[in-house]
Amino acid sequence: MHTTTLLHPLSLRRAEPADLPGVLTLLADTAEWLYMRGVRQWPRGGFGPERIEPLIAERVLFLLDDELRYLDPDESAPPVATIALDDHADPEFWQPADDPGAALYIHKLAVARPWSGSGLGDALLDWACSMAYASGLPWLRLDCAKSNPQLQDYYRSRGFRHVRTVDLPHRSSGALFQRPSEDVPATAFRDLTMAELISA
Repeated sequence: MHTTTLLHPLSLRRAEPADLPGVLTLLADTAEWLYMRGVRQWPRGGFGPERIEPLIAERVLFLLDDELRYLDPDESAPPVATIALDDHADPEFWQPADDPGAALYIHKLAVARPWSGSGLGDALLDWACSMAYASGLPWLRLDCAKSNPQLQDYYRSRGFRHVRTVDLPHRSSGALFQRPSEDVPATAFRDLTMAELISA
């Protein structure tokens, strides 16, 4: 694990409406980074608020925070990372034969550039895998850019298997992956969402 995560305690929580500007900034920065690398999965400039506000309202968007930022009340630091996790299978990709209801689906996974290489993407994938397991579902699934073999290899290295690639001309994404759910302990951050489950 990169020393950044050791020096900066991190916590995972659900996004709130006030987090929208920081999330949009993080996604826009990530989209520009992807664009400069020739990857066109996300629109250049990121997503409009109309794409992110519903995820916040549905309580399926999660943020990793650097807890040290709370020591400076004047600093409005964007989140360290973001991930959406829900049961919304994209009907253009996942067909009835896939049993779309048998999985949780990852969307909008992004890690802020200063934290790149710190293992936070790995940790969030493991967390999502454990959430699928806790929900009694056998699979964790995602789709990614058809033309990004490096990203596809990364997901393979994290236990995902390539299911197939759906090549639709109006979609940059379409490489479908799934990973068996399992109970993986979160060690890179404090999971504040667990308190919500216990108190529910």
